[in-house]
Amino acid sequence: MENIKIRDLKREDIPYIVDIQINGWKAAYKGIIEDEYLNSMNREERIRKRENDYKEFNYIVAELNSEIVGFCKYIDNNTHTPNIEDIDCEIIALYVRPDMKYKGIGTTLFNYAKKEFISKNKKKMIIWCLKDNEPSKLFYKKMGGNIFKEKDIKIGDIYYKEVGFLYNLERI
Repeated sequence: MENIKIRDLKREDIPYIVDIQINGWKAAYKGIIEDEYLNSMNREERIRKRENDYKEFNYIVAELNSEIVGFCKYIDNNTHTPNIEDIDCEIIALYVRPDMKYKGIGTTLFNYAKKEFISKNKKKMIIWCLKDNEPSKLFYKKMGGNIFKEKDIKIGDIYYKEVGFLYNLERI
């Protein structure tokens, strides 16, 4: 898609990315995660959490016509997934506004983070995805990843399966 601008997250962008995340979860995880949890997602609580952690991670936003339409959170070390050998970078979150999916925004965000990692001589990247989230799994495969690990994640009071997609950045 033309005119997608990628830039660093600013503090004033936080409410917009929180809305994208909450709406993204409600659209993507309906039928996967219990409705009770999805309906109880607290916007103000998530805004406070992002305000406390947005400087600890790399955050970028995608803008289209001066409107934020997606974001990516990534880290150039393995502190988020420390128990897997050889992983030295991770995309922690990648969200596109539900009404803007399939327009190249996710690909643009993904490639930006990947290029950042390559420029820092990172070798192996991971991104986690709910195992039952078929559209996202197809996207991560299309982007060149292979499922190599599975783990449990607790969301609310229920455990769900996540799959980790591995990317060998030395072969890209």
